Amino acid sequence: MVALGLSAPAFGEADLSNCEHEQIQRAGSIQPHGALLLVREADFVVVQASANAQAFLGLDRPILGLRLDDIVGDLGVQIRDGLTPDLDLIPMVVRCHGGCPTVELDALFHRPEGGGLVIELEPAGPAFRMADSVHGGLQAILGCTTLRALCDEAAMIFKGLSGYDRVMVYRFDDDGHGQVYSEQREPNLEAFLGNRYPASDIPQIARRLYERNRIRVLADVEYQPSPLMPRQSPISGEDLDMSLCVLRSMSPIHIQYLKNMGVSATLVISLVVGGRLWGLISCHHYSPRVIPFEVKAVCELLAEAMATRIAALESFTQAQAELSVRRLEQRMIEAISSDGDWRGALFDGTQALLQPLGASGAALLFDGQILTVGDVPGTLQLRAMGAWLDRKMQGAPVFATASLGLDDPDFDELIPVASGLAAARISSSPGEYLLWFRPERVRTITWGGNPFKPIEIGDNPADLSPRRSFSQWHQLMEGAAEPWTAADMTAARLIGGTVADVVLQFRSVSMLIAQTQLEQVRHQVRQSEQPVIIADSAGRVLLCNEAFGRLLPSGYKPLHWIEDLLQFFDEREEIRARLGNLIKHRQTWRGEVGLIADRDDYRPLLVRADPVYATQDRVLGFVLMFTDNTEQKEAAIARRRFQDGIIERHRAVTSRI
Repeated sequence: MVALGLSAPAFGEADLSNCEHEQIQRAGSIQPHGALLLVREADFVVVQASANAQAFLGLDRPILGLRLDDIVGDLGVQIRDGLTPDLDLIPMVVRCHGGCPTVELDALFHRPEGGGLVIELEPAGPAFRMADSVHGGLQAILGCTTLRALCDEAAMIFKGLSGYDRVMVYRFDDDGHGQVYSEQREPNLEAFLGNRYPASDIPQIARRLYERNRIRVLADVEYQPSPLMPRQSPISGEDLDMSLCVLRSMSPIHIQYLKNMGVSATLVISLVVGGRLWGLISCHHYSPRVIPFEVKAVCELLAEAMATRIAALESFTQAQAELSVRRLEQRMIEAISSDGDWRGALFDGTQALLQPLGASGAALLFDGQILTVGDVPGTLQLRAMGAWLDRKMQGAPVFATASLGLDDPDFDELIPVASGLAAARISSSPGEYLLWFRPERVRTITWGGNPFKPIEIGDNPADLSPRRSFSQWHQLMEGAAEPWTAADMTAARLIGGTVADVVLQFRSVSMLIAQTQLEQVRHQVRQSEQPVIIADSAGRVLLCNEAFGRLLPSGYKPLHWIEDLLQFFDEREEIRARLGNLIKHRQTWRGEVGLIADRDDYRPLLVRADPVYATQDRVLGFVLMFTDNTEQKEAAIARRRFQDGIIERHRAVTSRI
């Protein structure tokens, strides 16, 4: 790695000790199966070009200094007609004619950082029925109901569409390591399915470019780069930023990496889910291969559809987790009503607490007591774990580790039963947590080559190259549990949040029942970040905590009755009816309200209001809890916009057919 303060190595000057920082986006050359032009947008004069551009277009004079209109064909006209304001983010493609003799070309153009307009030219491919490929691929992708089925289907779709010898769906884990999750290959090739590859195989700068430029093609590992002339952009005075260029030369280290694998050509399409690089569709060919733009466009479109489907499946998994949590919540509320305590609903011998996280044991640390289910450490060890979490989490809502004994030697004796620990904070009080455990899982991980030997250096420093051996390398993993997934942590967050709400409600009930504990519980409720209002049986407000007060306009008058809330919400008649049913008919209220704190401040809130019973027919009062739903609303809007964008791009592609 490069030490802080040192400049990143220029393209082609990195070695394996600093390739993480190589400026691969400033390659200064292209693959020669196409040509690149940089023009001033004001007059469309070519100021920089790949060295092969003149020959590629069949011109009898140098291309630098020519206007696009000086090139035979309609290149200039098509480019002008395709200019859009967002070309710095999304390249545009047009089909045009140009050169001598005039041939059909695909022109991809965008605005690079530093100014100007980059135009990349490739020969147009043979006629291709894009509509059939798009329609069939979309139907197959949308019909998949599991992640495994989706990835297996995608590998088949992309192999049939692209014609590459090997197609892999490559998935990243939370540490950046990759795994071949699905694979389609020619029968004579060895299987890579299941192989893992270390995060260092794909530098962070390359990952960021995969997020910006969703498709990358290497036509021939033996290609001779065509340099840009002049080297620096006359517009910016710096090396041209080629982040969005499809013809950009590959890093020599990456080229050597592919040669070590025996690969001659690649096609890589990004799978970006929820703004993060979820994985790649990686296509390998064992001889040179160039694919036309239409095929690349369909691949990119189907990859985006696949990413959308992955997001939908993950959302479904989360929805299932939320449903389990809601059921658990209902059981806790019923337990409070029938037994006066919610804890029995968590620890009744069922799998309700363990199953959502796939845990082998769980423990509740609350009010100085400990309740457990399944296989868990001893009481003293659990108390020590609570104190350790107080220091470790520092107010964070959830925490997880798959190697507790390795993280802290004080817990190494717990490895057999509690190598994996997930924790959710259930109150602001020290040592109060809901814990889940997983035992040690001794397992063998198959890597594609030794991940701890990424570099081999010969007698000559010029012999420096990436890992040469890609035979399977097996690593025995001890002292660790099955890692917690993002879905596991979502479930932990949801269950922990629900228990925290119930804890708050339970303590609110205790305030109504036991006046001797009023001040202690009042303080806990006031300090909670959950907005809460507590009222007596007549609807008189006993407590409006600070978290709710912060939602209201500055200088608001104290609330005396629950109905005083109406002034702050829209749809007041609906809310008036709900509050009336709560107070008069003891009807529980779950819903969403719109709080209008100021003229320009509208905030959606989820409301949960429950009567508190002393006996079956006597109500002590009411507890109203609110949750800010703004981020969830914005996330939903963002997902809809993203899906609408996919549809619009689909229409744009098919409209050109």
